[in-house]
Amino acid sequence: MVTIREIAKQSGFSSATISRLFKGDESLAITPKTKEKIITTALTMGYDRSKIKTTLYKIAVLFWLSESEVQEDVFFRNLKDGLKKYGKIAGMELVFISREKGIESIPEDVSGFIAIGPITKEELTVLYEKGIKGVVRGINPTPKLFDTVDSNTREMTREAIDLFLAEGFTKIGFIGGKFFNPSTKKEELDNRERAFREHLANKGLLNEKYIFTKGKFTMETGIELAKEMVDSLKDDLPEACFIASDTIAVGALQGFNDKGVFLPNQMALISVNDYEMAKFVTPPLSTFHIDIEEMAKSTIDLLSDQLVYPRDITKTILLSANLVVRKSFIPFTNSN
Repeated sequence: MVTIREIAKQSGFSSATISRLFKGDESLAITPKTKEKIITTALTMGYDRSKIKTTLYKIAVLFWLSESEVQEDVFFRNLKDGLKKYGKIAGMELVFISREKGIESIPEDVSGFIAIGPITKEELTVLYEKGIKGVVRGINPTPKLFDTVDSNTREMTREAIDLFLAEGFTKIGFIGGKFFNPSTKKEELDNRERAFREHLANKGLLNEKYIFTKGKFTMETGIELAKEMVDSLKDDLPEACFIASDTIAVGALQGFNDKGVFLPNQMALISVNDYEMAKFVTPPLSTFHIDIEEMAKSTIDLLSDQLVYPRDITKTILLSANLVVRKSFIPFTNSN
C-alpha cells in the first residue's frame, strides 16, 4: 500500500502538505500546478483515489450547443448530467463554457477539457498548442491530437440495413439531418447517411429517390421530410426506412400519419437513440439504444487516463448499441 511518506519522497513535497491536501483542507495555500503534480504522482504510484478528498482537476467542458438545442435534444441533457456524475466520482470540478464565450474564456488553471458539439479544427489546434489534454465527444476534426468518444452509428446503420434485407425488403429508404461543419460553415453528409449509401451501394440496392435529408435533427425536419417523401414517391414508397434519430423519427411518424401512410403496415421503421418518447409514439419505435451514461463515463475515464498517464498517441472509443425491438419493426426472429 502506497503511503503519504512515499508520495512525499517521490514528489518532493512535505508529508504535511500532502496530508492536508488529501484531506481537502481549503486553507492550504498551494498553486494549481503543485496540487496537480502531487495528485498525479500519487495516482501514478497506485494511491487509492477514494482517499483523496480534494478536487483533483478543474476541467473545462466546452458545451458548443445553444440552450434551445440542448432543451430540444434529450441526448445532450442526459449527457451533461452524466458528465457531472462521473466527473464528481473522478474528483473533477467541471466548468461549463458556452460557444458564445469561446475558448478564450477557459480558466488558466484547467487541467483538461471535454468538447461537446461542433468544435472547429482551428479551436482544437489552439488548445493543443497550449498543452491542454482533452476529449472530443462526437465528430473530432483532429483525431491525432485529442481522444474521441462517439457512438458507432455507422455500424448501427449497417445492422439496420441487414435486418431489413433479412426480412426480404429491397426498397430501403433513409430520412435524416445534415452535419454542419463549423470550420467550412457548410452542411455535409452525416455519418449515418454515408454508411447507408456505402452499404446499400455494396449490395447493389442504393436508390437515390428513397433518400431524404436536410437541416437539423429536429421533429420539424422529420415532419417535413416524411411529407416530402410521400408527395414525391406517392405509391412507390420504400418498404422499410432507417431514420437517423428518434427526434426526427417522431416527426416523421406525424408526417406519415398526416399523409395517410399507416405504419408499420406500409413501411417498417428503425431509428437511433432509444429516447423515452420512443416507447409512447404510435407505433412505438424500434430503435438502437445508445447508452448515454456509459458515454459520459467513457469520456471522463479517457480524460482521467491522459492526466495520470500522459501519452503521445490518442485513443478512440466507439460505443456499440443494441436494437430495442418495438412495433415499428419486428424482425421475424422476434415475432414468434
